[in-house]
Amino acid sequence: MQNIRIVLCRPSHPGNIGAAARAMKAMGLSDLRLVAPEKFPAPEARWMATNAVDVLDQAKVNATLAEAISDCVHAFALSARTREWSTPVIDVRAAAAAAAAAGGPVAFVFGNEQAGLTNEEMLACQTLVHIPANPEFSSLNLAQAVQVVAYEIFMTSKPETGKFRTEKPATIQDREGLYEHLERAAIESKFFDPASGSRLPTRLRRLFSRVPDLEREEVNILRGLLKALQQPKSK
Repeated sequence: MQNIRIVLCRPSHPGNIGAAARAMKAMGLSDLRLVAPEKFPAPEARWMATNAVDVLDQAKVNATLAEAISDCVHAFALSARTREWSTPVIDVRAAAAAAAAAGGPVAFVFGNEQAGLTNEEMLACQTLVHIPANPEFSSLNLAQAVQVVAYEIFMTSKPETGKFRTEKPATIQDREGLYEHLERAAIESKFFDPASGSRLPTRLRRLFSRVPDLEREEVNILRGLLKALQQPKSK
């Protein structure tokens, strides 16, 4: 399970960071990323980590979510709230199975304790994940949510047979480059006017988020086609 990364965005309580590290270690996970934590390092985190202080000591702090997931091939956004303009939605068990079959680093992204993930953070991921719970009280503590995800990942960690991948999967950075290129080409061709209020960029993200196994070579083909179409036509 070395390909699984847990990303906590803007955590406000260091105790939750420590408890999340403990939950991860109990399920065999060790790659913890913290995006703009309010207070870290902190003694409260070490107290709650108990015997998982090594996970805390190895944790990497990033200024932005983009930095934390740029080399991942897929990112799953955890949220109890539905969004009108969201990426595809699956439950946590299905997400764990998809992560186990991925061909590279995969991130599970959690939001701030009070507000959760922003729309921008959610759209930076390819899939929105719900943890099924009591509909009258579906909000879990941050560390508890990490524990549920880590457990589901642990339960899918048995080696699978018959799955071989020869092509390199596209990273988040590859996908972001494609989105930027698509938007630039749409503007240059006058197909898209940023001032129009059109949701085209969001729709394009949703479109490609439905292709979890997008390969780097496929991204290069699409960008090569866009580049060729952008070249001025000779008379």
